[in-house]
Amino acid sequence: MLSESEQIAHLKLTADLAGLKVPELILPESHHVVVHHIRLHYLDWGAKGRPPIVFLHGGGLNAHTWDIVCLMLRRDYHCVALDQRGHGDSEWEPTADYSFESQLKDIEGFVEQLGFKRPLLVGHSMGGFAAMGYTMRHAAKMAGLVLVDVGPELSMDGARRIRDFVSQDRVLDSVDEFVQRAMAFNPMRNPALLRRSLLHNLRQLPNGKWTWKHDPNRHSPNFAIERETRAKQILDDIHRISCPTLVLRGARSDVFTDDNAKKFANALPRGCWRQVPDAGHTIQGDNPRGLLDALQPFIREIG
Repeated sequence: MLSESEQIAHLKLTADLAGLKVPELILPESHHVVVHHIRLHYLDWGAKGRPPIVFLHGGGLNAHTWDIVCLMLRRDYHCVALDQRGHGDSEWEPTADYSFESQLKDIEGFVEQLGFKRPLLVGHSMGGFAAMGYTMRHAAKMAGLVLVDVGPELSMDGARRIRDFVSQDRVLDSVDEFVQRAMAFNPMRNPALLRRSLLHNLRQLPNGKWTWKHDPNRHSPNFAIERETRAKQILDDIHRISCPTLVLRGARSDVFTDDNAKKFANALPRGCWRQVPDAGHTIQGDNPRGLLDALQPFIREIG
């Protein structure tokens, strides 16, 4: 667990490496809310009363993946980042129900309990699918939708590579071993920055070893079939995603292609897409400045 001073140092290093000038280095408030009998943790970056933005992380990640993005936006928007069920500091679901429908209901309950009106949803990977599902039901009450390297159609080879990475031995002797493994998976990352990021996503066991925070039972054995069913459902009802939608694709991503992004954006009633340079699947970690350069004009345009 990072101390407050270590978290501030982490934010400063992230901003410096990204070439971002942070107006003020502060930390978010940490809160919990119970939705459908599941305790969900979220980070609240303040600015209450300003237009709300809800950030949803990808599978195996947590709310802190959005830290620098929220920090850069917090003066103008009320940014909150949710730890989805079975991730980060939220509860694990006792029956291992991590279905698309359960994640969608979590977001519905979360937005309702926080009393947000006309929120903008920003979802990465797994969180992007949940955001699409939410938008299909609530587009008329939303300011917009941003999808970070995700759409109904994905490259299964890239998705499988990520699943294989997070499904390796969950228990290692040290944080440094996790850092070495993560650097081999994504050598573009800064090791010092990566180590601090991983500390948000790891917990130490009583025997001194370390493991991931996310629930090992969150992967369904029928993942491929469920993904195809979910993709078909979204494509069949794509007209329901009627609010302004920005589709972002990492230029180095092996999960989401330019063709995937362009085809999906063109099929949306009010869609557009943009490629973010120097980024793979996790754009907010690989190139947060590039993500902000794409996100901020879209936010201004939708008002």
